[in-house]
Amino acid sequence: MSQGNAETDPERDDSLSEGFGAVARRLRQASMESLARWDVTPSQWRALRVLTRHVVMRPSELSEHLRIAARSATEVIDSLEAKGLTKREADPQDRRATLVSLTEHGTELMEKIRSTRGTEAERVFDRLSPADRVNLARILRTLLD
Repeated sequence: MSQGNAETDPERDDSLSEGFGAVARRLRQASMESLARWDVTPSQWRALRVLTRHVVMRPSELSEHLRIAARSATEVIDSLEAKGLTKREADPQDRRATLVSLTEHGTELMEKIRSTRGTEAERVFDRLSPADRVNLARILRTLLD
């Protein structure tokens, strides 16, 4: 096994990416299990999060935020509406257009899910010291830039 440093040792780079991938899979699995309790899929959750942040928007705007085809956004909205989590209304600025927003039930569900998901994510990151958590957050922001 090579004893090189992380900057020049490709084995260590593989180890970093494998470790990062394993943590991401663990978080994704916990997320899917959490969402299943409320009969919400990951794609529905993403749409609910966007609607929580933006309050009301056209389906085309939602598809842009989710980076999915407009038809796929319509399917997600249809499924959320069938569950009573979203509603459609005519756009007062353009009656040909439709606006989508959360229902009261959708808002309440989002609060429940957010609190549970936060607790589950905390279990993963609880192993880190406060300083390590700050450093990890900084590193992740750097990787996203």
